[in-house]
Order: sequence, then structure tokens, then C-alpha cells
Amino acid sequence: MIGVGAVVFNERDEVLLIKRGKPPHYGRWMIPGGALEWGETLQAATVREVREETGIDVEIEVFVELIEAITPGPGGYHFVIIDYAAHAIGGTLKADSDALDAAWVEKDSLSERDLSDELLAVIEKARRVTRRLT
Repeated sequence: MIGVGAVVFNERDEVLLIKRGKPPHYGRWMIPGGALEWGETLQAATVREVREETGIDVEIEVFVELIEAITPGPGGYHFVIIDYAAHAIGGTLKADSDALDAAWVEKDSLSERDLSDELLAVIEKARRVTRRLT
């Protein structure tokens, strides 16, 4: 399966996170994202998924990382996930779709959300490659 994700920044340099409401990683804090739909571009899917899960409208800035997530065996999965850096341009924050919760998180508070080392690295890379943060 092909998935997309977005490291979304707001004007205060906070990062948008969601608490997943379905497997894999149920109940875990992640960046918003989801599955690519047939005929949809990667960036359009990213904008749609962020809006569906958080109510936030975004503008995609730049590709950040390609992640391959594999869990072998029965019930396993194989996702190829394309992550982008994006910026909030509107909307009202509200967890929706398959998100249990959504929050803007300050850079110094990310460690309180039990994020994987891989996700922390993607967030940091997004921060480095974006041109809109000061």
C-alpha cells in the first residue's frame, strides 16, 4: 500500500500530531496521513488526509522522506509512505476521521508524546528542509 504523511507546521513553529484511532499503531501519536486513493496525486492525498483527520488545511512545501514500513506474517502489512513538509493555511483543529485526538505540539514537547525515533528524525528533517520557518 502507498501512504502519505505530512509534518505540518503552524506560524508558531508547532507540529501537528494525531493520536491514531485504528491499527497499525492504534493510540500512538503520529503525523497525520493515510492511504493514497486510486487516481489521486500524492500531494492531493496528503492535503485530503490532513484535512480529514484534523480539520486543518495545508499547503505542501517539499518532499521530506520515503519510509518503508513492513510487519511480516499473518495480519502484517507493507506500506511505502511518502512524507512531506507542509504549512497550516486555515481550518479549525478537531480530531476527526480515524484520529482519536489532534494537537499542535511545541518542538520541546515532542518527547512527551512517545514518538518513534524514526518519526522524530522525519520531523527534524522537515524542520531543516522547509524554507518557511525562521
